[in-house]
Amino acid sequence: MGIKASATCVMNFDDAIGFLIGPENEGLNCMFTFMNTARIGTAIQGVGPAELSYQWALDYARERRSMRALSGKKEPDQVADSLIHHADVRRMLLTQKAIAEGGRAMLYYAARLADHMVEGHTTGDQKKVDAYDDKLGFLTPILKGFLTELGNEAANHGVQVFGGHGYIREHGMEQIVRDTRIATLYEGTTGIQALDLLGRKVLMTQGESLKGFTKQVHVFCKENADNEQLKEFVEPLAAMNKEWGELTTKVGMSAMKNREEVGAASVDYLMYSGYAVFAYLWARMAKVSLDKMVEGTTEEMFYNAKVQTARFYFKRMLPRAKGHAESMLAGSDSLMDMPEEAFAL
Repeated sequence: MGIKASATCVMNFDDAIGFLIGPENEGLNCMFTFMNTARIGTAIQGVGPAELSYQWALDYARERRSMRALSGKKEPDQVADSLIHHADVRRMLLTQKAIAEGGRAMLYYAARLADHMVEGHTTGDQKKVDAYDDKLGFLTPILKGFLTELGNEAANHGVQVFGGHGYIREHGMEQIVRDTRIATLYEGTTGIQALDLLGRKVLMTQGESLKGFTKQVHVFCKENADNEQLKEFVEPLAAMNKEWGELTTKVGMSAMKNREEVGAASVDYLMYSGYAVFAYLWARMAKVSLDKMVEGTTEEMFYNAKVQTARFYFKRMLPRAKGHAESMLAGSDSLMDMPEEAFAL
């Protein structure tokens, strides 16, 4: 497919001389010293194109006219209503908006952890470095895997809003799809991120890395349990936060009996984790927005749009996590029982 966003080529290293970096057989451990921050950069390659695709799709949906809205004419002085008046188009636009804005929040959250880790390095505070490195290490595979997968989805929604016009080169929408697709592959495919999250970051720490994050979510939910305005966000978030730990225990118990269970559950586990982190961040954004409107603001439409997008996410996107939860507990038998020869039959 190629990458139009950067100059790429095939490089051959036949007869080249390789030089060992770090201790022998410790290359992977050495690599992971910079991988946390490097993968934040790749995660941006999911969020950036999602935002670009959303902006162009939004402009097109406002300008392009087709049919009348199902509830009646919205622009009676025009020959047809704009695409943005159709529910399915709004579904795609709001999905893009939720991905782009939720993704930015997740990136800023991770960048803040990275800043604290760097501050620990500069001040010689190794305890601080280790603490924030662990926090960032847990979040990194979710950032890279989840945000690039959703960025790819958002880019495809942009093409769909344009219809046939999105598939041709004239409007640039198809290029966003091609340029975004690579982000799910390099710096470790989604499957590799999933194994890193479930195998290395969660199960190898006996769930301690997960507990550090879910504890923070629990505190937020407890602090806002009596907030009626936030009830629609806090209650499902609290339930999911509890379920996240329960699912981890179940997968871990299965993996103790059969290691294939880790690989079988890993991608669903990563996606479930991504939706959970998004839920936490969207709930926080909803709280800030509601507080601002109570205080009084000249940007009420902006903050109200945040709340409405959070509501869309909780009602229309978060339910996807239920399918991932069911799949991750389905076991490895349906994947591993088929003989290799049978795949070709």
